[in-house]
Amino acid sequence: MCPNTFGVCGVRACMIFDSDVLIWFFRGEPGAGRLIDSQPVRRLSIVSLMELFQGAKSKREMSELRRFFRDNSFEVIPVDEPIGYAAVGLIEDYALSDGLQVADALIAATALQSGDTLATANVRHFRPVRGIQLKQFRPAVR
Repeated sequence: MCPNTFGVCGVRACMIFDSDVLIWFFRGEPGAGRLIDSQPVRRLSIVSLMELFQGAKSKREMSELRRFFRDNSFEVIPVDEPIGYAAVGLIEDYALSDGLQVADALIAATALQSGDTLATANVRHFRPVRGIQLKQFRPAVR
């Protein structure tokens, strides 16, 4: 669960960022930067971290990614047993009907297990998942 809540209404202050939002940020999309900056608690599934590392073109880029997440106080959430089993359930429920892929199932399960909102530009990947809280990111048209 998110460690920060506000007031009596219990509005969550935590957000998990899907890799696509972070890719937009690294491409210089100002809206992505504003969204990241607006969150007092920033989280990232380790699956998204792996996706970003996989897209890096050099060890230097990987090092820069690590430094960015450290310097901007991102918490990397590992895949633990509850997340793993929740992801299996999501695959059972949504792979055939909606095409849910393994990485997205793990990211969705992370958001569901933590109770955090998932910020993503790929809402269609996650919209079918019951109970998930989504924040749609829309990059400016270029």
